[in-house]
Amino acid sequence: MLRKVKEVADLTGVSIRTLHHYDRIGLLSPEHVTEAGYRQYSDRDLETLQQILFFRELGFQLKRIGEILKSPDFDREDALLLQREALLEKRARLDRMIRTLDKTIQDAKGEIEMTDKEKFEGFDFTNNPYEDEARQRWGDEAVDRSNQALANVGPEGQKQIGVQMEALFRKLAAMRHQNAASDEVQQAIGEWHAFLNSMGHTYSPQAFKGLGQLYIQDERFTKNMDKFGDGFARFMAEAMAIRANRLQS
Repeated sequence: MLRKVKEVADLTGVSIRTLHHYDRIGLLSPEHVTEAGYRQYSDRDLETLQQILFFRELGFQLKRIGEILKSPDFDREDALLLQREALLEKRARLDRMIRTLDKTIQDAKGEIEMTDKEKFEGFDFTNNPYEDEARQRWGDEAVDRSNQALANVGPEGQKQIGVQMEALFRKLAAMRHQNAASDEVQQAIGEWHAFLNSMGHTYSPQAFKGLGQLYIQDERFTKNMDKFGDGFARFMAEAMAIRANRLQS
């Protein structure tokens, strides 16, 4: 079914002006345009618009949304699950802020006395963790550079990189029952960090730590890594966090 721009605006609550803007910047261009120049939106276009609105609700910039939607790795179902998780967390945070506001009103009336800590419960000024997750899943400039680096070395070079990666993983997996902060483990984790940095992108301590967290937050990573030994993903996340913290101190 095809819908005119006004019909889409009436259906979704998104203004015609906004829809025209999305078209101009290449974020959402309708599949069909009549000979007279009228935009006609398909069901697939509406699905894309829904994705855009979910991402906007979560604080993503239009440019970043466009990058995600155009990524060859983008998966709609995966995105919907991530958005659901993010919105549930946002709802929980808003509930905390409402409780703080209710207490503040009571405090102002003299009915209760709030502690300084209670006055700021629910506020969160950290970076959007779901945008970080989206970057990990659907690519960014760092991923592009890594892919280009792989392309530059050719098939034989890629095969050698795979051999090196597996060797490092097996070496680290054999240490997974040791203390992650030990000198031996940290030396091996340093080798893993150096290996990643040789792949066309420099991993800052924070990015290296974030990658380790992804190993345990994304079940796909966990499942693949734990093939080297039960608990390997968690061990890597812990060891990588320790290295990152030491580099930042």
